[in-house]
Amino acid sequence: MTGRQNILYFITLHRTGLFVTLMAAGLIIFPYIEDNPYTLGLTNLIAINAIVVLGLNLFIGFAGQISLGHAAFFGLGAYGSGIATVTFGLAPWPAMFLVALLVGLIALLVGIPVLRLSGHYLAMATLGLNYVVHTILLQWDEVTGGPSGFAGIPSLSIGDLTFDDPVSRHYLLWGFAMACLLLCLNLVRSGVGRGLAALAGDETAAASLGVDTRAAKVKIFVLSAVLASLAGSLFAHCYQYVSPDTFGIFASTDFVIMVVIGGMGSIWGSVFGAAFLTLIPEWVEFFDTYKDFVHGGILVLVLMFLPQGLITGLTDMIRVRLALWRRDHAAA
Repeated sequence: MTGRQNILYFITLHRTGLFVTLMAAGLIIFPYIEDNPYTLGLTNLIAINAIVVLGLNLFIGFAGQISLGHAAFFGLGAYGSGIATVTFGLAPWPAMFLVALLVGLIALLVGIPVLRLSGHYLAMATLGLNYVVHTILLQWDEVTGGPSGFAGIPSLSIGDLTFDDPVSRHYLLWGFAMACLLLCLNLVRSGVGRGLAALAGDETAAASLGVDTRAAKVKIFVLSAVLASLAGSLFAHCYQYVSPDTFGIFASTDFVIMVVIGGMGSIWGSVFGAAFLTLIPEWVEFFDTYKDFVHGGILVLVLMFLPQGLITGLTDMIRVRLALWRRDHAAA
């Protein structure tokens, strides 16, 4: 092979690692290029949303299930860390991981019976879970602060370094987001990921090939809940205040829309979907005013014209165009 062919082969073979390296390098230098606190605040929120969406995409895109209640786990993580640190005096780091463990246990207890359902029934069950959790956060004033929210949550710190400004939070949140991205990329390339892909394609066929479909669905549901809990804890410790409205039913639908826009079954698309839906209200004021209507319209349009998701659909279209262009030039 020529030198150019060797380079192309190397890039093709290691493209995922190269993309991760380039993304990490870009994130490291980003605060030096853009140090506006408002902009960094937006990118930090993208990182938090991306962690939730990465886990949710494993459940929707790879396990082939549907959840309209992941904001419940997001809220349990946020309020759990807040209550553990402020009310019970636990240190933030142990509290965050203890709460993630408890949320995972809750997801396991909920998932075992609920994941016997499928389709619309599963969607309604997870929606009901979100409603119950949101109602508890709203009504249990003595513990959660009720409609007024829960304040005074301490920032995370390592030694003398406290993550209490946008730049330090940028590195903290994107460090967690990149770790979750690597976890998901490796998971979908493993035997477990191939089993999930078979499950999403045809559950009966996957079972006939030896995949324990019920156990696989429960495990991915628990993992996605743990990631949502971690994102919620990071949200609470970075913003130092949480309120029930942040974790309502509309938040769950937003997470699903992020998955759909980025592409169901696309790990990289999860990050894109989180960024797109987080930034679009900031770009156009109209989108912020009529947020719920616009989000619903975007979801319908993507499902109608690009059912694979926005980024996956556009990528596929570009690949087809390139293939046609190469064929035409080869024939000429």
